[in-house]
Amino acid sequence: MALVDIPGSKSITARALFLAAAADGVTTLQRPLRSDDTEGFAEGLTRLGYRVGRTPGAWQVDGRPQGPALAEADVYCRDGATTARFLPTLAAAGHGTYRFDASPQMRRRPLLPLTRALRDLGVDLRHEAAEGHHPLTVRAAGVEGGEVVLDAGQSSQYLTALLLLGPLTRTGLRITVTDLVSVPYVEITIAMMRAFGAEVGREGNTYVVPPGGYRATTYAIEPDASTASYFFAAAAVTGGEVTVPGLGAGALQGDLGFVDVLRRMGARVDVGADRTTVAGTGELNGVTVNMRDISDTMPTLAAIAPFASGPVRIEDVANTRVKECDRLEACAENLRRLGVEVATGDDWIEIRPATGGSPTGGSPTGGSPTGGSPTGGSPTGGSPTGADIKTYGDHRIVMSFAVTGLRVPGISFDDPGCVRKTFPGFHEAFAELRKDLIG
Repeated sequence: MALVDIPGSKSITARALFLAAAADGVTTLQRPLRSDDTEGFAEGLTRLGYRVGRTPGAWQVDGRPQGPALAEADVYCRDGATTARFLPTLAAAGHGTYRFDASPQMRRRPLLPLTRALRDLGVDLRHEAAEGHHPLTVRAAGVEGGEVVLDAGQSSQYLTALLLLGPLTRTGLRITVTDLVSVPYVEITIAMMRAFGAEVGREGNTYVVPPGGYRATTYAIEPDASTASYFFAAAAVTGGEVTVPGLGAGALQGDLGFVDVLRRMGARVDVGADRTTVAGTGELNGVTVNMRDISDTMPTLAAIAPFASGPVRIEDVANTRVKECDRLEACAENLRRLGVEVATGDDWIEIRPATGGSPTGGSPTGGSPTGGSPTGGSPTGGSPTGADIKTYGDHRIVMSFAVTGLRVPGISFDDPGCVRKTFPGFHEAFAELRKDLIG
C-alpha cells in the first residue's frame, strides 16, 4: 500500500488568505499550499499592504478589516483565477486605487459576471482592454451592500468572491443566483466563513450575508482533493492501493467525491474519518457520470477512460471550457493523439475504449447526445499508444495524463513544468508512487 502525503488544498488556501486578510487580528494558517497560485495570492496581499509572514509549515497574516494598508497598488495575479477574482473584491472594501493585471492565460478567462455585480453594488471598476477581462482598476470607497443578481454558471468563484465580501460591507448582501456550477466549492466557502466568525443564510436561490466582519483564528488547511484524484486514479488503473491521510468523511472539498466515481467503475474505496483508501480490483467499468459539481476531476476520469471495459461518458461540464484552457477539447485532442476514439459536444465528452463501446461510426451509448453533434477521430482498434501530450500550460492536463502514462509507455509533455501552479513537486511524488505501484 502506498501512503501519499498530498499538499494543502489550493481552494482552501486561497479562501483562507482572503479571510485572514479581512479578519480582526493575526491568523495562523497551518499547512498552506505553497505553489505558484498561492504564492501569487500572498504576494498580491503584500502588494496591497497586508503583512504575510511565511515559514515552511505555517503562514501568519495580519488582518485589516478596514481594507488594504496602501492607498495605491499595482497587483499582478499571475495565472491564478482565485487571485484574479478574489483580490479585486477584497480591495473594493477598502479605500484607494488598485490596478490588477494577470498572465495572458488569465487575461483570456472571464470575469464579467463578477465585475458587473460589483458595479451594481456601486464599486467604481474599469476594465482597461477587453470588457470583462483583466487588466482592471478598482477605485475603492468601501461597499455599502444591498441586493445583487449573479449568474455563476461559468464559475462558482464569482459567488464565492461576493460571499466573502458580504461581512465587509456596511449593510450586508443579498445575492440571488440565477445559475450555479460547482456547488461544493460554495459550501467550502460558507464553512470557512463560519470558522472565521461569519454566517451565511439562504432563502431559496438567495444567499444572505449580514455585516459584522471576521475574527482571526488558527486554521488548518486540509490536503487538496483535486490533486488526490490523480493518486486515487493511479491505484484504480494499476490494481494497486493508495491511502491519502487527512482527507476523510469530514473533508470540506467536494472533489473527494471522485472516489465514488471510481467505486462505480469497480475500484474498492474506503473513506474513513481522517483518511481515504482506493484499491484497484482489476476491473474498470464504463460509466456515465454528471461531473458538474466535481468538474476539476473531469480530466482525471478522461485520462483513465481508455482502460475501461466500455464507454465513459462525462456530462454537464461546459464550465471546463473556460478553465486554464478548454479542458474538454484538450482531453479529446490528447486522447486522439493516443489513438483513442472520442466524441464531444458542448458540455460532454465520451471516450470509447478499444475494448468496448460503440462500433465505428455508431452513436454514443445511452441514446442520442445533447448539446451538439459528435466530433471525433476514427478508432485505431488497438490499445492506446505513446504520444507527446499538448498541455496548453494547464497543470491538470499534465497530472491527469501522467496517470495514463502508468499504463502507456512513451507519454511525454510539451510543458511538464506547468504543474508548479498547484503542485511543484508532482513529478517527483508521482515517480515515487510509480515505484510503489508497478516497480
